[in-house]
Amino acid sequence: MSFAEFFWQGDALARTVALLLLAMSVGSWVVILWKSWLLRRASTDVKRCVAAFWQSANIAEATQKIKAFDRVALVLPLVLAIHLEKNGTLASAGDRAQQLTRVLRNALHGALTQLQHGQVLLATVGATAPFVGLLGTVWGIYHALIGIASAGQVTIDKISGPVGESLIMTAAGLMVAIPAVLAFN
Repeated sequence: MSFAEFFWQGDALARTVALLLLAMSVGSWVVILWKSWLLRRASTDVKRCVAAFWQSANIAEATQKIKAFDRVALVLPLVLAIHLEKNGTLASAGDRAQQLTRVLRNALHGALTQLQHGQVLLATVGATAPFVGLLGTVWGIYHALIGIASAGQVTIDKISGPVGESLIMTAAGLMVAIPAVLAFN
């Protein structure tokens, strides 16, 4: 039996569960592949930027070098954050060390937010996909029991289709959840 035959033999709820699992899987894999690319690129960029920063004679030169290397824009905001305000605002309150700590912390949080983008989707898919698959399982077993009750006599052909559908939904839920959980962690 092909996937198309399996898909069209189910009712509206079974098809909805299958499509939902497919959408969750596609969304997870898009995030997984994008984050893999982003983290690999960021790792290379950060190493190059740190080396360029420490080899520079001054901040202006370091900023120019980092602009060339920082394709993901993780390091440049940290370097630009060191320009402290001196105009009597709350941003300039405290001594220089406190101001520098504050602006660097804010820039670092911005970089972390960029790197953590997509984590919520992975966590949500990892937590809910097994239950969506379980819904398909319960629905398939329900159809098997209805088939048994309506036939009056137990035959393998009345049970095998719905039970097979339920097992496939369970496996699909796990196949969607496991990569999402692994990538999230």
